[in-house]
Amino acid sequence: MRYRKLARTGVEVSTQCLGAMMFGPIGNDDQDEAVRIIHRALDAGINFIDTADVYSQGVSEEIVGRALQGRRDDVVLATKFFNPMGDERNRRGGSRRWIIRAVEDSLRRLDTDHIDLYQIHRHDWDVDLEETLGALTDLVRAGKVRYLGSSTFPADWIIEAQWAARRRGSERFVCEQPQYSIFARRIEEAVLPAALRHDVGVIPWSPLAGGWLTGKYRRGQDIPGGSRYGKDGPFAQRRADADLNDDPSTPVRYDAVESLVTIAEQAGLSLTHLALAFVDAHPAITAAIIGPKTMAQLEDLLGAADVVLDAATLDAIDKVVPPGTDISGVNHFDRSPALDPARRRR
Repeated sequence: MRYRKLARTGVEVSTQCLGAMMFGPIGNDDQDEAVRIIHRALDAGINFIDTADVYSQGVSEEIVGRALQGRRDDVVLATKFFNPMGDERNRRGGSRRWIIRAVEDSLRRLDTDHIDLYQIHRHDWDVDLEETLGALTDLVRAGKVRYLGSSTFPADWIIEAQWAARRRGSERFVCEQPQYSIFARRIEEAVLPAALRHDVGVIPWSPLAGGWLTGKYRRGQDIPGGSRYGKDGPFAQRRADADLNDDPSTPVRYDAVESLVTIAEQAGLSLTHLALAFVDAHPAITAAIIGPKTMAQLEDLLGAADVVLDAATLDAIDKVVPPGTDISGVNHFDRSPALDPARRRR
């Protein structure tokens, strides 16, 4: 396992971050196995864990908290807030009112007195960014949070957040968590350069594109049971039809996977290891978030920790999905609500 500084904090984190989204009813509901997976990751040298309050509506945080008993001081623990945590309209978002409540809920579920990296899960178009930063700054000064981060922010919001922190004397975001993979490269155009310019760490989610870059989804083969894109999987609701092969982006993805498998074979790697090493190769990246659901998946992912791609392999990948572009069907969840026809005509 390798380690890098998290931006300018001086904190060293493993270049693989264990994502806990799949721990709980949304993924693996065997909590004992989830704890064993976390312990195996820690034993392998991972010292960075990322979860969120919304993952299985708090169950993921509870599992992580249970697993870290006796090992909490060895881990850089990250969680997130923003998404709805109930039906009440104010139990969500980036308001001071919700942030103060959300952090207490996460601390209780994680069974800890502090969170190392507290991240806003999405940018809140309807709340003054300075209100959000002000509330988060108070949490840092109260000792409940060590550092602040954002997730899935557009480049202009990353920059605006840095300026706002300087204007108001607030704590700044030291980390951004965007979607990034061979299939989702749009952030190379503006988000990653902005992070480099402002010395913001980057911990991308979905480096395997929801399992596509493991090779489990192939033309002419049945979709594996229990997979994210299976009919009952957590990504099913992101498609117009529960049948993956009715998604118009699927043929393009099949073509890309076939080309990438060839590139991986030429490099002597599995597709999974090629995909993870690709993300790690960008100079803006601090750590890639891996999200295993089973112990076998974790063992496979750990094998990529020390893989470094040569220039020829990276050039070959660029021919399949050009730099700064996305493959068909990628959603970065950053579309401005100002583009909604209903809002434009108010």
